[in-house]
Amino acid sequence: MASLGSISMKKLWVLLGFCCFALLSMVDLVSSSSSKFDELFQASWANDHFVYEGDEVLKMKLDYNSGAGFRSKSKYMYGKVTVQIKLVEGDSAGTVTAFYMSSDGPTHNEFDYEFLGNTTGEPYSVQTNLYINGVGNREQRLKLWFDPTTDFHAYSILWTPRKVLFLVDETPIREHSNQEDKGIPFPKDQPMGVYSSIWNADDWATQGGRVKTDWSHAPFVASYTGFEIDSCVVPATVAAADYSKQCSSSNEKKYWWDEPTIGELSIHQSHQLIWVRANHMFYDYCTDTARFPVAPLECQHHQHRH
Repeated sequence: MASLGSISMKKLWVLLGFCCFALLSMVDLVSSSSSKFDELFQASWANDHFVYEGDEVLKMKLDYNSGAGFRSKSKYMYGKVTVQIKLVEGDSAGTVTAFYMSSDGPTHNEFDYEFLGNTTGEPYSVQTNLYINGVGNREQRLKLWFDPTTDFHAYSILWTPRKVLFLVDETPIREHSNQEDKGIPFPKDQPMGVYSSIWNADDWATQGGRVKTDWSHAPFVASYTGFEIDSCVVPATVAAADYSKQCSSSNEKKYWWDEPTIGELSIHQSHQLIWVRANHMFYDYCTDTARFPVAPLECQHHQHRH
């Protein structure tokens, strides 16, 4: 299981950087609905591996020479980010398509989707992970209930002061609650950029690295559309001590993510999350006693419905 705990190779390639937008209630707030790619993002490496189809669809390709990646033009605190992805078709073994949020530095925070390719006819695995203050090792893996290679599906990260929620087509697949009252750290004081990349990880991605990338099937192509960010922009001029203040509600400004009910699962969503865990999840770090003879602290509390 060493590969599960390792820092993704995407970290070696993607230079952190970030995105900008409109003023609302006297502060920077970006609220986009299916914005064009270049309004929110820019290529971060291997520009020659990008293909644009009209104004709405971006394709990134992986071949023997290189993968590719993009990043947002700004850093954000709280809110919701969504992108619609159609994953690599056919034999995608050894490839990883990643969509994630991340802050800077050795004690960074990060929320990950990593889509792990497989041989033709086998289902994709989706790995989610959270790094908090530079510490990861919070992996979960599941099989999706649809074929993610035949059409676009929406993958979202909802981040509020109370929780982080991963959603697929608005179905919750993972919930990580704020339990600071129990001494458990929670990501709340570092602005984050939004990233995606496609890269070769055949040393671990498919069946623990047993199945290698078959380059005769290259290029491997992931397609994107529906770029949405509804979040608080943190300008580079804001001091670190003011990050939380910049994006927290006050008498002068109100943010939707500070509403008490935002992010709380409805009864239907709670049932969806239970269904996902029961029928589609096949790995959860909280139950991996080989890696964690003593369960991580957040796993010991019932409020953390991972």
